[in-house]
Amino acid sequence: MPLDFIPAPRRIALFWLFFTLTLAFFAVFGILDQPLRTPAAPNGIVSFEIAGSTTQAAAIRDSWSPTARLYAAFGLGLDFLFMPVYATALSLSTLLAATRRKGRAWLGLGAVLAWGAYLAAGLDVVENSALLHILLQGAALPMPQIAAICAMLKFVVLLIGIGYALLGWLLPQK
Repeated sequence: MPLDFIPAPRRIALFWLFFTLTLAFFAVFGILDQPLRTPAAPNGIVSFEIAGSTTQAAAIRDSWSPTARLYAAFGLGLDFLFMPVYATALSLSTLLAATRRKGRAWLGLGAVLAWGAYLAAGLDVVENSALLHILLQGAALPMPQIAAICAMLKFVVLLIGIGYALLGWLLPQK
């Protein structure tokens, strides 16, 4: 399991540190996302991430003012710093959840999902690289498709990991 090298007594404190940092990043992204919410991009940067076609990605990009594009570029750059933070928070949460219950299957799933948090960050790197290309050079094939596929896979992996971690804490300890 990733982060298994961290002594058990330190895992909870590190989880809370990385979880708090994750929430702080979310607050900053919430501010950065406001100028990106347009009729073409009702969900701001998320609309851009999942556009999926050159037409939609170009429409979103074109709906943003030059200042909004700077917000988008800054946000995408900041996201590169955020990726190891959220991946570590989620990996630690799945590691903690995995050790709360007995059973090889539960522990094995926890190990896979702990690595999955870092897979999600890797998908985020590819996604953001495609989005930066679109933002700076225009919506050419296959960049919107690459961004959308990576974003959707990232969201699925993250949601499964979050679900596992929550189940591990909500179910009675065994």
